[in-house]
Amino acid sequence: MDFFSILTLIGGLALFLYGMDVMGDSLGKLSGGKLESILERLTSNRFNGFFLGLLVTAVIQSSSATTVMLVGFVNSGIMKLGQTISIIMGANIGTTVTAWLISLQGIESANFIIQLFKPTSFSPVLAFIGLIFTLSKSDKKKNIGALLLGFAILMFGMEMMSGSMEGFKDSASFIKILTMFKNPIFGIICGTLLTAIIQSSSASVGILQALSVTGVINYSIALPIILGQNIGTTITPILSAITGNKNAKRVAFSCLYIKLLGVIIIGIGFYILNYCIGFTFMDDTAGFIGIAFVHTMFNVLSTVILIPFTKSIERFACFVIRDKESDEDEAYNPLETLDDRFLSYPSYAIERSRNLVVDMAQTAANSFIAATELINHYDKEKADRIHKNEKKIDTYEDKISSYLVKLAGRHLSVQESEDSTKLLHIIGDIERIGDHAENLVKVADEIYQKKLKFSDEAKHEIDTITAAVCEILDITMSALKNDDIETAKHIEPLEQIIDRLKHKLKNRHFARLQAGKCTIELGFVFSDLLANYERVADHCSNIGVCIIQIANDSFDTHEYLHNVKHNGDNEFFSQYDFYKEKYSI
Repeated sequence: MDFFSILTLIGGLALFLYGMDVMGDSLGKLSGGKLESILERLTSNRFNGFFLGLLVTAVIQSSSATTVMLVGFVNSGIMKLGQTISIIMGANIGTTVTAWLISLQGIESANFIIQLFKPTSFSPVLAFIGLIFTLSKSDKKKNIGALLLGFAILMFGMEMMSGSMEGFKDSASFIKILTMFKNPIFGIICGTLLTAIIQSSSASVGILQALSVTGVINYSIALPIILGQNIGTTITPILSAITGNKNAKRVAFSCLYIKLLGVIIIGIGFYILNYCIGFTFMDDTAGFIGIAFVHTMFNVLSTVILIPFTKSIERFACFVIRDKESDEDEAYNPLETLDDRFLSYPSYAIERSRNLVVDMAQTAANSFIAATELINHYDKEKADRIHKNEKKIDTYEDKISSYLVKLAGRHLSVQESEDSTKLLHIIGDIERIGDHAENLVKVADEIYQKKLKFSDEAKHEIDTITAAVCEILDITMSALKNDDIETAKHIEPLEQIIDRLKHKLKNRHFARLQAGKCTIELGFVFSDLLANYERVADHCSNIGVCIIQIANDSFDTHEYLHNVKHNGDNEFFSQYDFYKEKYSI
């Protein structure tokens, strides 16, 4: 044992942790936020939750990441505490996959085929293939390349750690220290502290596997350390929940309770049996595969024992972290789903933002349509509701835009960057539609207060352009909700018709003024209506162009509109003619 062996150990650990982080990140991106969405939606019973937790954790290679997501889900009101317990148990088993991958390193055989498929043999090949893939322009290929590179780096790190351990074989002081961990209490404390420091049970199990190459680690040493490692991994969700609400804290402490109960029940039971029977394997050397097996068996057994008691664990969490007398049940606030914990999972964060943008847009559209109804039939209660919705829309714009700006500071793929940019552009137009709805309320209030009456001809014209604007809003909402490019292409032809209608109605209005069929006061009101209608159609056009152009890897609005108006295809002119006839005066 020397100073350089310690440096090699530290360097190997750094590579190992980095490789595991790259693997988890690339696997998460390959899933495109689908795994998080599945966790959110498909937890109707404990067994669904268990298998989902196992699957998601096996893919992203981190039970800590899964439980942090659960803390975020519960904190934002997306999930309830009871839905998370079985997922946590599944995650505990899913996290053992990493140890089995590492155990491939410990396979010893003279067989050429087996040697060829050892990680130390094919990791350089995977690294080279991964490097080639990362040079691709395709996000999917880049993520696959990062996954391969991450695995290769992880294995190189593992090899460095194992190599550095060779120097510890003959160290009397090192052997003496390890012998102390035969005491279950010391072993559990050591495993807990190590895992809490590096915040990953997979990594701490990997370190234990690396230590096993010294031949000093037997099962009497490995077992208590593994028990402690399972407790230590709960530090990550606990830290994440510190700033969360009481339910988020309950999720984090449920993780701790599950691990502690597992260690107490299995640990005490095993050591009582060992005292009575005396297991002969306890003095056998624990290798890579043996450590992976013990790690997996602990989590499987504790899950089998505890999964029937998920309701009891939930009640215990609520008993320990109680509701205060001053606590009141608060109404669900959709904006709370923009939890900062989700920023580490950009695809899912964008999906949550997109859902809120659609909700915001529908609120603005509904407000505007309701405002048009006030022109002929004023209703104070409906007007107040529109004012209230406008405040809600402004709040949505502020919260969503701030969240997307935070997200922009993360490492985003090209697709994620495009999606977040699109949403940022769209929410500004949606907010303006809400403003125009409020403007219409003021116009309607003026008509009502001053008892103004439009001529039958003017009423017909207002009804015609109102119907056109309501239709363009419906088309825009459909295109936005479904992210449908084909539907978005129908927006611009109708926007052109609304522009045409506005100019035509203005001319007809001036003719009525000259003929004395309309007053100047009514003329101002009529002009205000037309101006608001035209601007809403313009904002719908902006949203439609954004949906189309971002999908085509561009955002040159002026160029697109110029091409459509002057070089439009047959579909554009066909739609234009259809709307021209439909909304003719």
